[in-house]
Parts: sequence; C-alpha cells; structure tokens
Amino acid sequence: MQRLQLQSLAYSLVLLLLASCKSYQLTEAKPVQSSEKTVENLYFSSGEDYVYKCQMDIYKNHVSGILIIKKLNETTHRVAMTSDFGNKLIDFEISQDDFKLNYVLPDLDKKIVINFLRNDFRELLKRQFPVSESFENDRSKIYLSKADNRAYYLFFNKENGLLKNIIYTKNNKEKIDFSFEAKKHIFADSLNLQHKDFKINIKLFQITETE
Repeated sequence: MQRLQLQSLAYSLVLLLLASCKSYQLTEAKPVQSSEKTVENLYFSSGEDYVYKCQMDIYKNHVSGILIIKKLNETTHRVAMTSDFGNKLIDFEISQDDFKLNYVLPDLDKKIVINFLRNDFRELLKRQFPVSESFENDRSKIYLSKADNRAYYLFFNKENGLLKNIIYTKNNKEKIDFSFEAKKHIFADSLNLQHKDFKINIKLFQITETE
C-alpha cells in the first residue's frame, strides 16, 4: 500500500501544471520605522535533532511518516524522512547554495519530486532575512525582505516576539505560506506549509522537543 501511495504521489507531481495565482498584497498593515536590519527564522537553529510526524498531501495523494531535521553546521541541515513502517524514503543535505542527495526510494526518484522537496526545504530552512521595509498591524510586526525577484513577508507576534508566518512570493505572486505554532524561538511545535499555486500541503507535528 505504501509503495502504491508513493508511486501515485510521484506521478501526480510529474503531471502538475502551473496554475495562475494573484499578486500578493499586504493588507491591514501600515508602514513603520524600524531599526531592524536583519530578522531570523531560528526554529531550526539548534544542534539537537528536530523530529516531527509528517503528513504530505499532494492533490489526492496522502503520505505520512517521520521527518528528522538536523543542523550539521551554520549553513547546512540534513533532512531525512521514513515511512510509518520505518522504511527510509529520502535523505539529503541542504544549504542555500548546495544540495546533496544521500538516498531516495526508487518510487520517489523523479526530478520534479526532488526539486519540489529541495526548493521547499531550502525556503523553510532559510535563516537570515535582510529587512527592506517594516510594517505592523494589531497583532504582528511584519518585515519585508527582498532578494532579486523573490520577497518574504515575516510576521512576528507582538506579544511574545515569536515568528508566526512567512509568506514567500516570487515575481510578486504568492507561492508558499509557512505557518508556525511555537512556545520558544528555536523550536516550532507545528508547521503548516501550504502552496498557493499547487494543491500541495505539508504538515509537521512535534514528536521530540529541544531543550
């Protein structure tokens, strides 16, 4: 059953067609002056293992397993996923500039699958964001970070300072919405990664917590 699910998932990714999406507009927020030059996503900055229950929904395909993220050094993380039965599905090392595939199950060994995982986790694990503009609304301090044709809107909760959302846009089109639930800056208890132009959703739920 797991093998058929993985094959179906891979075929669905191969058949994905780009869909149009609306330009992203920041609403209900006002520009503010800020002394912040750089903001950070610290949720994967600890040297301890981050272990999550993982659920991936790609169109009508559902795959679940255990996902482990480990910081190898200041620039590189290792990401490994196993099935619910303990079989290794994929194992790779990733930074903002490099990608090394250590293992992939043959059913998942499709270029579009690898690219999808590489690009999503590269955005998720990006740590530093130079601040271009600052905004705020009733609930959040919002920082805009621009890089070439990409832009990131980072929403920090005003009450506790924790990162709540990252909206990733490209060519002014909303691509991915990362939503976090957390009690401390270095560990997200849960994560929801939602694509805006594909029917792709990844959810992570805490299994072990770093100290």
